[in-house]
Amino acid sequence: MRSPVLLVVAHGSRDPRHAATVHALVRQVRSLRPGLHAEVGFLDFNAPSVPQVLDRLAADGVREVVALPLLLTRAFHAKADIPAVLRSAPASLHVRQAGVLGPSPLLLSAVRRRLHEAGLGPADMSSTGLVLASAGSTDPEAIAVIAETARELRHTGWCAVRPAFASAVSPGGFPRTEDAVRALRAEGCERVAVAPYVIAPGRLPDRIAEGARDADVVAAVLGPSPELAELMLRRCDEAAATARMAATA
Repeated sequence: MRSPVLLVVAHGSRDPRHAATVHALVRQVRSLRPGLHAEVGFLDFNAPSVPQVLDRLAADGVREVVALPLLLTRAFHAKADIPAVLRSAPASLHVRQAGVLGPSPLLLSAVRRRLHEAGLGPADMSSTGLVLASAGSTDPEAIAVIAETARELRHTGWCAVRPAFASAVSPGGFPRTEDAVRALRAEGCERVAVAPYVIAPGRLPDRIAEGARDADVVAAVLGPSPELAELMLRRCDEAAATARMAATA
C-alpha cells in the first residue's frame, strides 16, 4: 500500500521568518525519512494555501493524505479552522487530520535543547527559574496542556517554572512573560530564563522576547529541532495507522 502524502498545515505569518522556519522543519522531516512525500500548506498570509496544495495533489493522482497541524496544543485552529479547510478537499482525496504535536516528552526535550544552546547547563537548573512562554489561548484544553507541560519541566530540576502567555492574562490565570519573570525574581531565583514554547518566529514570539528583556537567558523558538521533526513523523504514522485500521474494519 502506497504511503500517504504528509501535508504539514502551518498558520502562516506576514513575518518571512515564519515560513522559512516551517520549510526548514519540513526539510528536516524529509531528511529523517528519505522518500517521504511531504508538502507544506498555509492557512493565511503565505503561499501555497492548503486548498491549493490539496487541489494539486488531487490533480497529480494522489489519493491518501495525512494533514498534520503544526500546532503544539489543540485549540481553535485544530478544532475549527483546519477541519473546515480540509472538508473542502477534492472528493478524490481521502484526507485524515493527524493529532497536534503536544503534549509529548519530545517537546520537553526540544525546550531543554534550546535552553542548553542558550548557555544553560544541567548545573544551572537548580538556581534558575524558568518561564515557559507560549503564544496564548482562551481554550481550556490548550491552557491545561501548557500548565501540565510547565509542571513536567519543574520536576526535571529547575528552581521554579512558571507558564506565561505573550498576550494578555488568560482565563487560566497565566501571567504575561514580563510578569512571570518578575515573579520568579521575587521568589529568589538566582537567575531567570525564558523558553518560548512556540515553533516559529513571528509577532507573538517577538512579544515574548520583548517581555523577556529583564531575563538572564532567552532561548530560541523550537524551530527545526530534531525532536520536533521526529515528533511530526510520529503523528503522521499514528494517523496513517488509524486510517489503515479503519479501512480494514
